[in-house]
Amino acid sequence: MTARLPSRSSLACLLAVAAGCSASIRRPPPVATARVTTASGATKDTSVRQLDVPVSADSEAVAALVRQGMRHSRVEPDLEYLSDVIGPRMTGSEAVARATEWTLGKFKEYRVDSAWTESWHFGRAWERGPITLTLLAPHTRQLIGASWAWAPGTKGPETGDVIYMNAQTMGEYQKEFAGAVRGKWVMTRPPTPIWNSDGPAMTAADSASADSARKIAIAQYRDPAAQQYRQQLPAALANDGALGVLVDGGKEFTLLTMSGSPSQLLQLPYIVVPHETFAQFHRLLALGDTVRLRADVSNTLAQQEVDAANTVAEIRGTTHPDEVVLLGAHLDSWDLADGTTDNGTGAIAVLEAARILAAASVKPQRTIRFALFTGEEEGLFGSQRYAERHAAELAKYQAVLVLDNGTGRVTGMSLQGHNEMHDLWQSLFAPVASLGPFAIQARDKGGTDHLSFIPFGVPSFNYDQLTRGYNHTHHSQADTFEHAVIGDVEQCATVMAVTAYELADLPKLLPRGAAATQVQAR
Repeated sequence: MTARLPSRSSLACLLAVAAGCSASIRRPPPVATARVTTASGATKDTSVRQLDVPVSADSEAVAALVRQGMRHSRVEPDLEYLSDVIGPRMTGSEAVARATEWTLGKFKEYRVDSAWTESWHFGRAWERGPITLTLLAPHTRQLIGASWAWAPGTKGPETGDVIYMNAQTMGEYQKEFAGAVRGKWVMTRPPTPIWNSDGPAMTAADSASADSARKIAIAQYRDPAAQQYRQQLPAALANDGALGVLVDGGKEFTLLTMSGSPSQLLQLPYIVVPHETFAQFHRLLALGDTVRLRADVSNTLAQQEVDAANTVAEIRGTTHPDEVVLLGAHLDSWDLADGTTDNGTGAIAVLEAARILAAASVKPQRTIRFALFTGEEEGLFGSQRYAERHAAELAKYQAVLVLDNGTGRVTGMSLQGHNEMHDLWQSLFAPVASLGPFAIQARDKGGTDHLSFIPFGVPSFNYDQLTRGYNHTHHSQADTFEHAVIGDVEQCATVMAVTAYELADLPKLLPRGAAATQVQAR
């Protein structure tokens, strides 16, 4: 899942750099409406008239799907192979190409009606090399860290003092700091607020303060002038001779965060260090101490641009084969670990949903399609290219359903502006109530592939899930198979299979949203 706003993006991305943080699709400010909280904790907009679309699920078919998903699952061996054998899957790498071919083979093995890949142009591939970080003053020790993706390495070992540059505009930077960054490692943000989980629990005042800081950070991140400044700053720092930028890892327990994109090639090294290191550097500078760092970083940026590919498969509809329910997840990952929970679990859940539907021999009226996108982490590129390629068909897409919130079980659905579908989603979850509970939320979610279909008017959703430690594993070196909750992923796949089948058999297409882009054949 790419860095996103406002739901789960770590403040590290907000307070560090914008590189690789894809912009969410913006909506007009919401109109004030009456809302109620249901017994399940869900929110419902009572001012919106609900759709009158009956859900008449075939109980025998649903039972067969649940049996397949919960008793004959292939989630564990498939997720283990993807995580441990194929490993991290950065878009543009040989590993993601292997993952694409492997998932294509698995779709065919699971006897879907057809499976294929769709290539798209990505850009210049980037490969991480070795890094050595040494603190030289005020004491000596080895540090851990990782290069921000699509940032260059150093020209051999580079030694310099660490400074804090707190300019908020290019004017401030030019006036106060342009002449002071040469030969320095630069911190451009204050430390991310991280609560000490080993201490007392947060009080109400603590929570309010943290929420206020988060809202301020989000507002600053979204400000157009601030965005322009962040885009201009790397070139300015490089031009003025800075050695590189230090980025707050933004998590506890020395975990790091990662992002980056070929759409913004950085002109100087960006190094993510643990929050504990970053905060310590700030404290030392506040005391007037010198902080000196030596870094040796080797990265490789390909000279030639490359293509990537999405894996696509489908079970053809019997009555309306040109109408489609799309289940999707991104197959690519970052490379600090194996990409298990972001988003190996989602990709395997989609693959497993296809297996469940095929093994249960259900005959949906509409086509159920499965898409494993690449390029999500760099900016939703794969799903955007898919939507553009299929633009002329999207008016007949019943819905797009994406899974990309870690390893936790499905807990419900956020309505993404379709508050008229609250009761519909309650009905869709009813046949799998034994796998719940489920809550329907009148809210939007950002940062993953369902966003690519919203401009075309397609009802597009991202399932809500239990957190299950995702704030730790997300984009970090802890994103490994050990943190997968297999039973939860089995539930996800089963719920996806059932809800996709129900949507495929609704008596009519769901109403479109307002298309925000020209729909043309490509």
